[in-house]
Amino acid sequence: MWTLPPTDSVLQILSFVAVAAQAMTAALAAGKRSMDWAGVCMLGCITALGGGTIRDVLLGHYPLVWVQHPSFLLLAAGAALATILIARLVHRLYAAFLVLDAIGLVIFTMAGCDVAWQVDASLPLVIVVVAGMITGCAGGVLRDILCNDVPLLFRSELYASVSVVTGLFYATAFGLKLNDQVWTVLTFVLGLTFRLLAIRYKWEMPKFVFRGDQR
Repeated sequence: MWTLPPTDSVLQILSFVAVAAQAMTAALAAGKRSMDWAGVCMLGCITALGGGTIRDVLLGHYPLVWVQHPSFLLLAAGAALATILIARLVHRLYAAFLVLDAIGLVIFTMAGCDVAWQVDASLPLVIVVVAGMITGCAGGVLRDILCNDVPLLFRSELYASVSVVTGLFYATAFGLKLNDQVWTVLTFVLGLTFRLLAIRYKWEMPKFVFRGDQR
């Protein structure tokens, strides 16, 4: 049985950062597809809030987070639109995209684990971690599909694995009796570093290659 974690002000603040970061990745992706401002705004909201929405539906957690807290919806839309104004100032858009996506992936994974505990403090560890992974990964998958790109989840560098490791560390850290703010920061640093190193050094999971009978 996993005890319900205390309300963590650090995680709450990081959640706002994650919403803005993921909305900005959506805006950058939308710009490559020459979408209009309405499309940028909609894609930003779907990317920032899609993973949490899927998680809430699967866990039966109502009302949905963005329905209960409309500020998340406004923040996602605002961040996406603001990116239109500053995009030309970002000289390395792809690098910014990857960093922002990594930030969103890690923070949303922690937030997803947190919500799973709020739904049922007795949920098995595997369910908590999967809830975190869905929250962290699903929004980016929706963004890439809507932009007709291969989702980052299915590309070479470690992605879902980063979410799983982050979720496991976040969950098991309770047994270490750390201060809630300390383990939140440590998990964020661990997850973000892991993802950025995976991008930098192109760490990959083993591949399964099957080409049928070769005679």
